[in-house]
Amino acid sequence: MGVVTSGSLSKGVEVKLDGRVSTEEMAVGRFVSIEGKKKRFFGLVTDVSLGAIDARMATNPPDMSDPFIAEVVLGSAAYGVLKVLPKLVWDVGTGQMQPAKTVPQPFQVVLEATQQDIDLIFGQEDEKRLVIGNPLDMEVKLCLNLEEFVSLSSGVFGRTGTGKTFFTHHLLNGLIQKSKAVNLVFDMHSEYGWSWRGQHGRQEYKALRQLFPSRVAVFALDEENARRRGLTPDFIVRIGYDQVEAPDIEILRDTLNMNELQVDAVHRVSHRLGKRWLSSFFEVGDRGEIAERSKEWGENEQNLGALYRRLDTLRRLPFLTPEVSEDAVDRIMHYLKSGVSVVLEFGRYRDYTSYILVANLLTRRIYDQYREQTEQARDDAGRPQPLVITLEEAHKFLSPELARQTIFGTIAREMRKYNVTLLVVDQRPSGIDPEVLSQLGTRIAFRLDNAEDIDAVLSGAEDRSELRTVLSRLETRQQALVFGHSVRMPVVVEVEAYGATDYYRRFGFLEPAEAKRQVDKDIEDLFK
Repeated sequence: MGVVTSGSLSKGVEVKLDGRVSTEEMAVGRFVSIEGKKKRFFGLVTDVSLGAIDARMATNPPDMSDPFIAEVVLGSAAYGVLKVLPKLVWDVGTGQMQPAKTVPQPFQVVLEATQQDIDLIFGQEDEKRLVIGNPLDMEVKLCLNLEEFVSLSSGVFGRTGTGKTFFTHHLLNGLIQKSKAVNLVFDMHSEYGWSWRGQHGRQEYKALRQLFPSRVAVFALDEENARRRGLTPDFIVRIGYDQVEAPDIEILRDTLNMNELQVDAVHRVSHRLGKRWLSSFFEVGDRGEIAERSKEWGENEQNLGALYRRLDTLRRLPFLTPEVSEDAVDRIMHYLKSGVSVVLEFGRYRDYTSYILVANLLTRRIYDQYREQTEQARDDAGRPQPLVITLEEAHKFLSPELARQTIFGTIAREMRKYNVTLLVVDQRPSGIDPEVLSQLGTRIAFRLDNAEDIDAVLSGAEDRSELRTVLSRLETRQQALVFGHSVRMPVVVEVEAYGATDYYRRFGFLEPAEAKRQVDKDIEDLFK
């Protein structure tokens, strides 16, 4: 491709392109290798520019319509320049891969990376690695280390329509197929449990239950919606009044339009009335005893009346009931302990009040059980299987105002202390608390148009300014910048095409007719 001419470790090295290589064939985000004297460097193209040996050529350009002049000028007098950011070094003598701490000597040859280079850095697909796509402009497979992925919380970011939901599906498929974690998916848009249609409704895609019928359970918050779609959920989720605690109400302050005085009153009232505080408080308001109780409790009457009116809106949620016959958390834990992932569909209840209340309440109690099991375990064998909680619209839980109040902020900060991590999926990373973002081990960033969102995704990353250029130049669909704990260096990936027949076969799924033929063949082989 060219040779190294100048540069630095912090800003990247400059590469003068060979005259036979056109800048039009180069792209920001491309993966290249540099053959040093004793080491081999691997890096990412972060910029493409033009150069000339004489500055006067810019004001007095040669006649490029003449083929002979064009052949003489291009590559010698005028040439293309790549900026390459070295990230890794392969020591040929020791056979070790290390982070780049130096740069190659001048005039070392720059080459296109090969499948062998990709395998050397990212590994080949096996029981712990999942193919996630192809490096930019390369027809080779690139893998992500799932064991490293689940060891810390991670994030998938991108604007609507870029492919982040498909990629999240692919990650969950890999985690289930390779048994690297059980999953709890809060499915706000009913896309992960059963089949769903794409953005324009033209194609139907298979979800987790179709691909892994014995390893995925689907819970429903909206039974009517599930029945109308012809589905039979494994469990219908109901939340009892006595399961709602003051912190569950506090994080609803924005959606319920509560002020600081009303939030403080929630804590005092719940402490005074005990475990069944919400039912008791509803009874007080229903009997018109707000004025009487406000004097008894030392509360402001207007403030207490306003709190009652705001909490009363929760009674309109059909899944919130005075009593429950079976605890949803117990059922979820039963499946998770058995190695079965759980998808909770919200159906019609896509409002943020329902989503935030249910997701935070269930996760808080599930996390308490994981913490108890982990603390009681005497060795690694006694620890529960890693749990990954997938959370859409994550900024609603992890904003700077709420991150320290919700269980999700606690999980992100504790970094798998109790074998629980997050997979946050969001189109507005700038709305997530910077401290939480800094704890995300692996980040997968699709196209983001907002400058604040781009800066947020790259917060705390090495070579942030160079990666910003790469991220801002991604295609609008199916391209992502992957960096962090589970990949050895940042890389731009053309992600897997979700939904093709060959894709489903990789996860053991066969269409009914194809499955019948396979059964017939197995029977025939058995009795030969």
